[in-house]
Amino acid sequence: MKRQGEIPGRRKAAILLTILGPDAAGEVVKHFDDVEVEQLTIELARLGKVKAEHRDQIINDFHEMATAQDFISEGGVDNAKKVLEAAYGRERADDMIRKVLNAMQVQPFEFLKRADPQQLLSFIQDEHPQTIALILSYLPIGQSASVLTKLPTELRAEVAERVAMMDQTPPEVIRRVEQVLEKKVSSLLNQEMTKAGGPKQLVDLLNRVDRATERLIMESLGENNPELAESVKNMMFVFEDIVQLDDRAIQAVLKETDVKDLGMALKGVNAEVQDKIFRNMSERAVTMLKEDMEFMGPVKLRSVEEAQQKVVAAIRRLEEAGEITIGRGEEDVLV
Repeated sequence: MKRQGEIPGRRKAAILLTILGPDAAGEVVKHFDDVEVEQLTIELARLGKVKAEHRDQIINDFHEMATAQDFISEGGVDNAKKVLEAAYGRERADDMIRKVLNAMQVQPFEFLKRADPQQLLSFIQDEHPQTIALILSYLPIGQSASVLTKLPTELRAEVAERVAMMDQTPPEVIRRVEQVLEKKVSSLLNQEMTKAGGPKQLVDLLNRVDRATERLIMESLGENNPELAESVKNMMFVFEDIVQLDDRAIQAVLKETDVKDLGMALKGVNAEVQDKIFRNMSERAVTMLKEDMEFMGPVKLRSVEEAQQKVVAAIRRLEEAGEITIGRGEEDVLV
């Protein structure tokens, strides 16, 4: 319940933005959705003169919430409450915790959201099915679904049924499960995980072997795992690698590329890549292409990447047809 004289939340937000100033406020607003921006804009337009005591109250409230949020993030709600009670007294601590929880909407098992699904599976698969169902009910739906699909078949069905049958769980039960599980996984979650292998490492290896070995591996991979083979192909030659092609190859690629895709693909790339392309075009064509790029104005990164991928696809088609050669150090020597 709002205390008498307390400033409404949306008005507080608007006043805080004015206190921050236009530059800092602009950075904050970037994190809001369109509806929130519209609501705040309306509130800002309605603001008149803000009393000094109101400004002080809002700055103080913001500082208290930030402090409480830090304690909650570091040690959980119970630990944060103890620290805040020692610093501010029980009543003030309760008020600070309430505000932060309302703002953050802190959910049980928050600490598990840092774990990837495979980690999470290893943490909980030996727990009681009811405990697993409880945990999955509070995690993001994508994370829960991924874990559920990896559970053993019989356990998967039982957990799914218990999720469906679950209603309200007493807070003390949730806290007890959280405490036991957090002790179990805290040391593992805080460890640095080392990662070896993966498609990127295979790409690095293939870039250092001769072409015959590369083709042998890729052909075998294409037969046994087409999806992985395509992923590796996409990583082996990126658009910026076009500077590796000789002029004859560049000219062949330009013939296969739509001028609109080319202009989009060149947006935002470094000067070396652009110069490589421009050197293999007529002056008139370069002038027209630059005008098209300027006319586009700002474009979405996704659109640029899609256009670049079209150019890369054309390069791969030409190489597979034997019309161009992608250099690999000293191996492709002409005699």
